[in-house]
Amino acid sequence: MTEFATLIRRDALALLYHANSGHPGGSLSCADFIAYLWKYELPYQTIDWQQLHRNRLVLSKGHSVASIYAAAGRSELIDPKYATTLRHLGSPLQGHPHVLNTPWVETSTGSLGQGLSVAVGMALGLRYQNIDSRVYVIIGDGEMQEGEVWEAAMCAAHYRLDNLCVIVDYNKLQSDDLNENVMGLEPIVDKWKSFNWIAQEIDGHNKYEIEAAINKAKDYKGQPSIIIGHTLKGKGVSFMEGVPSWHGSVKITSQQLEQALFDLGATPLQIQSYLNGTFWY
Repeated sequence: MTEFATLIRRDALALLYHANSGHPGGSLSCADFIAYLWKYELPYQTIDWQQLHRNRLVLSKGHSVASIYAAAGRSELIDPKYATTLRHLGSPLQGHPHVLNTPWVETSTGSLGQGLSVAVGMALGLRYQNIDSRVYVIIGDGEMQEGEVWEAAMCAAHYRLDNLCVIVDYNKLQSDDLNENVMGLEPIVDKWKSFNWIAQEIDGHNKYEIEAAINKAKDYKGQPSIIIGHTLKGKGVSFMEGVPSWHGSVKITSQQLEQALFDLGATPLQIQSYLNGTFWY
C-alpha cells in the first residue's frame, strides 16, 4: 500500500504540473487513505465497477481530485492520452470530480459539505435495498466549518447508518492558512461523539493504523463511523510539507516537479516520463 500511495503522489503532481494549476497540498495528504481504499475496499480496478453491490468512495474535498485520477489512471480507467489534460478545456478530467465525465467518482463534488450529504443518501439507499455495501467519504478539515457537514452528521446518526464511514484528512491547513486562524475545529473527536458517531483518531500516513481503523469501523453496529486522520499537507515533498501556500491555485515548475519526484523516490527515467506526460503508457 505504501508503494501505491507514493505512486499516487507522483502521478498527482504530474497531473497538476501539466494542468498549470490545482491543489497539490491536499492531494498529497490524503493519498494514503485513497491508496488503501482503492486497493482493498473498492471495485474500481476491475471492469465491473458499475455493479450495484459495491462499496463506494465519495471525495467530498473535491479539490484533491488529482489523487483520485492518479489511482484511476493506474487502474486503466483513464485513457493515458489524457494524462496531460487535467483542467484543460474539453478534457474529461475536470478540476473537481464530475460524475458525467468520470462516472467512477460516484458523484460530482466541489462545493464543500455536499459530498457528505450525498454519501448519507447513498448509505440510506443501500439500506433500503438491503444491499450490504459500504460508503466511504473523505472530507477536509476546513470543510468541517460548513454547516451542511453537521446537518449530514445529525441525519446519519438519526438513521443509524453503520454502513457509512467518514475519513477526515486532518492536515491542519486550509486555503493558505492554519485552521485555527480561520475557525477553530477542536475538540473534533468530542464534537462527533456528541452527534452519536463512533470516532477514531489515527496517524493518517500509517498504513497499519489506517487498516485497523477501517476494519474496526466495519464492526460497529447502529452508528456511523468517523476516522480522524492526522496528516501532513504536501506529504512526501520537502518544500511542500506543512507550507500553507501549497494548498492550491499554484503552478508547479519543471524544476519543482523534478525535485518533488526525486523526494518521492522516482528514477531519472521515471522523472522524464512524468515531464513528457507518458507516465501512464
